[in-house]
Amino acid sequence: MHKAEVDRFPGSLDRLPVLLPTAHSALRPRLDRWFEARSLRPRIVGEFEDSALLSVFAARGMGVFPVSSLGAGDVAMTRGLPLLGRSDEVTDEIHAICSRRGRHHPLVTRILEAARR
Repeated sequence: MHKAEVDRFPGSLDRLPVLLPTAHSALRPRLDRWFEARSLRPRIVGEFEDSALLSVFAARGMGVFPVSSLGAGDVAMTRGLPLLGRSDEVTDEIHAICSRRGRHHPLVTRILEAARR
């Protein structure tokens, strides 16, 4: 990823290959509205139901993809992918079910802490 593409975010999304969740995901309509509000017409090269598979394709250079603020650090660390840009205008809902007595997965703990803030 060239620095110039980062500097032109979100306009660079018109030129870059984009990997997205499928149309029936909760996030996809929000992304589509965000693109439309900015007159962006991304070149969608893949649609995925599995976010882990989507990130594998991205890590292999197949395209850019949306990731939550909570997941951005993990993607950068585990896949070596740079952050292209940020928008606080697209949100996603996360639901977590956990027991009061059990140990919690570290990601669940982070989500709960973020929700409390």
